[in-house]
Amino acid sequence: MGNSPRRVKTGLFEIDLLAGQISRQGRPLPVQEQPFRVLAMLIDRPGELVSREEIQARLWPADTYVGFDEGLNTAVRKLRVVFQDSADNPRFIQTVPRKGYRFIAPVMEIAPEIEQPQNPGGLVAVELETREGPAGLPAPAELEVPARHAEPGSEKRAWKFRKWSAVLAIAAAVAGGTLYLVRFRSRPPSQDHARSMLVVLPFENLSGDPAQEYFSDGLTEETITDLGQLSPAHLGVIARTSSMAYKHTDKRIDQIGRELKADYILEGSVRHENGRLRISAQLIRVTDQTHLWAQSYDARNPGDLIDVQNAIGRAIAEQVQVQIVPQYQASSAQLHSQNPVAYDLYLQGRFYWNQRTPAAVRESIELFKQAISTDPKFAQGYAGLADAYNISTVIGPYSSREASPPAKAAATKALELDPSLAEAHAALGMEESHYEFDFQGAKAEFQRAIELNPNSAYSHLFYSSCFQMPMGLRAEAIAEMKKAVELDPLSLPINNFLAETYVLAGDYPAAYQQFHRTITLNPNFPLPHTYLASLLPLMGNFDEAIGERERGDLLSGLSEKQASERASLLRNAFKRSGADGFWKEVLAQDLRTIQGLSGGFDVIAEDYALEGDKDRAFEWLEKSFANREGQELTLLAVDPVWNNLHGDPRFLSLLHRIGLPELEATGH
Repeated sequence: MGNSPRRVKTGLFEIDLLAGQISRQGRPLPVQEQPFRVLAMLIDRPGELVSREEIQARLWPADTYVGFDEGLNTAVRKLRVVFQDSADNPRFIQTVPRKGYRFIAPVMEIAPEIEQPQNPGGLVAVELETREGPAGLPAPAELEVPARHAEPGSEKRAWKFRKWSAVLAIAAAVAGGTLYLVRFRSRPPSQDHARSMLVVLPFENLSGDPAQEYFSDGLTEETITDLGQLSPAHLGVIARTSSMAYKHTDKRIDQIGRELKADYILEGSVRHENGRLRISAQLIRVTDQTHLWAQSYDARNPGDLIDVQNAIGRAIAEQVQVQIVPQYQASSAQLHSQNPVAYDLYLQGRFYWNQRTPAAVRESIELFKQAISTDPKFAQGYAGLADAYNISTVIGPYSSREASPPAKAAATKALELDPSLAEAHAALGMEESHYEFDFQGAKAEFQRAIELNPNSAYSHLFYSSCFQMPMGLRAEAIAEMKKAVELDPLSLPINNFLAETYVLAGDYPAAYQQFHRTITLNPNFPLPHTYLASLLPLMGNFDEAIGERERGDLLSGLSEKQASERASLLRNAFKRSGADGFWKEVLAQDLRTIQGLSGGFDVIAEDYALEGDKDRAFEWLEKSFANREGQELTLLAVDPVWNNLHGDPRFLSLLHRIGLPELEATGH
């Protein structure tokens, strides 16, 4: 980069060229090494064409020419995901066909900050390693971890992945909870749940090397997963999304306990020096902040954490007075890939999966494929791939016929490798519900998933959304969604679907409040804006609906000009013709959106139903049924958008063909 500045700003984004990091309004965003190096070249010459030949000469060795085109295209595509940019209507990176790329957004240098002295490690870490309990801490446990056979260079590649994946976990934490944690009104701990609730705070990286940050985040992830299998009937474990929101927090233990309704908190640290890994952990009871247990563990091979995690799990089980279930040891060994590169790819895939945009879902699919290609026996990777294909039929970019068969194949493969994997059962159940309309088969899969791991928030979500609500079990569906929120209180998708569950149950005021609570968690998450925009017209609030629709369009990747034009057309249509004009314009926009696509017929059917054109609504519903668009069709009996069709013989016939009950219309 020569004389290039250390940090620059473009739009809402800040780019640290030395650290290899991108942030949006203070939130770190995920970016891998090669895409960032491409970005650095473009930033170095803003507004100028950077040829493909120049990029190849600087960033791709001469012996990798065969893979250059695919590699560069992938790098640019990943950058567009980060910047929420579009190749067709670029705001940041413009493609010049067959020539190269140009960074077209304004770039401004940020003046260097005066660095202040830091306190390495912090108070918590010092206390962890020096405090003595009532009887004194035992000496550090020595874990002699057997060396694993690995291909040459694999350890180096694994740590390289960790270095450039560190931003991923931090971005997930900030996106999920920063604003919520600033504004959250603390509430007293819940006394009505039968289980004790545990939160694992992010392990502190005390190595002094930011490149190893992701190692401590990976340990947090795996510890949460393992502890969730201890004794689910007695111990609930808060999910990673909510736990990671407290990374580097200065909040007190009692504050965190109140906000997450947790009874116990596990906090710890990781220090990696001179080829040796030390993990320290302590368990704290929230009510009186008593330190119940503390221990340090030394491992000679940082690539293998299973023995350390099992030791921590057994000690915690004794302290919270639960009994480890018999299958805990076996499932713990099977769950995690022994290939650190594969597991890093899996975690990145989960990050993109949680973003719920078409581009991010497509990226998650590619990352899960890379994970299972790296480790073909990685059951969790196949389950992630099944989840990504399943959600792609809801969010895009694939139709049900394109995505559901590979979703079923991936879930089935995961269960062949590990029949006890709850996530795979839940993914298979979602496919059976949405694509095959096999509701009883789906019910069995969801119940099996929850039986295997009651701490899986998404298993509760899928059971609620893919079986209970389609069957008209509204109260049960809401209760199941509340369990999911209890396990992952800061998850954006889960909070958003709780709001949608209220809509389907006909409780519009509760839905409105929950959508706004989700937006408070992260105003830049597109789904609650889009879903709220669908609810507001049902409540008679068209003006606010147009504003939310515009925000949802913008956050989903449309340019400011496109989103503004769509909103203006809706406002003008409503001024001219009221609700009828509004729905006609929504229909026109949606028809243009699905032009040339192989799906989205259910959206058009909804528009016609809301407009009052029953014949066209049924015409498009039949197209949707032929295309197996299960996300909307499975909710046909309960979704208020179909209220105008209730009682029509064609509606009853479709309910029977799908296997849904005949229910009264909802909404007020």
